Amino acid sequence: MRCRKCSQKAVVNMRQHKLSLCKEHYLEWLPEQTERFIQKYNMFTHKDKVLVAVSGGKDSLTLWEILWKSGYVADGLYINLGIDGQTKYSEMSRQIVLDFARERALRFTVVDVEEEFRETVPQIAARTLRGKAKPCSVCGLVKRHIMNRVARDAGYNILATGHNLDDEAAALFGNTLSWAKGYLIRQNPVLESIHPGVIKKVKPFFRFYERETAAYAVLSRITYVYDECPYSIGSKTIYYKGLLNQLEADRPGAKLHFFLAFLKAKKEGLFAQPPEKCGLELKTCPVCGQPTTVPDTCAFCRMMDKVKSPTVKG
Repeated sequence: MRCRKCSQKAVVNMRQHKLSLCKEHYLEWLPEQTERFIQKYNMFTHKDKVLVAVSGGKDSLTLWEILWKSGYVADGLYINLGIDGQTKYSEMSRQIVLDFARERALRFTVVDVEEEFRETVPQIAARTLRGKAKPCSVCGLVKRHIMNRVARDAGYNILATGHNLDDEAAALFGNTLSWAKGYLIRQNPVLESIHPGVIKKVKPFFRFYERETAAYAVLSRITYVYDECPYSIGSKTIYYKGLLNQLEADRPGAKLHFFLAFLKAKKEGLFAQPPEKCGLELKTCPVCGQPTTVPDTCAFCRMMDKVKSPTVKG
């Protein structure tokens, strides 16, 4: 297997693109494609101030590295969720992010959930869900609230995450199985601000397979967290990814075609509905000032009210 550009030994073979590249040209290809997608989907420009949500994983750190090397104003945000387990997952992730940023002299912000709310995400979930489910839904709500708040208060106009094609295709697959209309309507690599308190959200890696971002991280010698979150074991997302990987093995490019065809269908009018019927008419939470779809306090503030209560009803 030879590099298409120089005929040297290839280190990455992308069957869906019928493209093999050596280390040097692959490390050029991914940033070039990232820049192409940023421009193609009007994500942001060099004049924008970008906040990159970093978890310590390969995708978010690779995204931060590429944006930094490409000359964007891109700072990092790490949220310490307080997830322990045998690997001390959150603490290990935090240290990796700090080392990454300091080695490159990058600006970053750390928000510690326990310091701010007096309980970790697993503790908040235990109090509000009463052991009925994994803390994933609580985790997502907390992260979305903090990411938007930090970006808004610090003057960023773009919030970037490292979601890759495998993440997006698995989410789309799961939402399609249950025809979760609200999620399907909102799923997009670019979510424009539709409220003064909402920061524009983008996913520059949404067209890259997970193995492609992983290859860049390895070839660039980026140190990242290899372990998955301990709560992700047995999750539906992991299951859906496995099914899609089987499809991809038989039909290279199937995941990419699946997601791009979905975006094309949306652009052509699929799910076209008035905003008020899509749940997108946003109001302002009277407690935290963040946007909400209900006329009262937002879901995050209602959850934190339960945490503050001496007892939580199941």
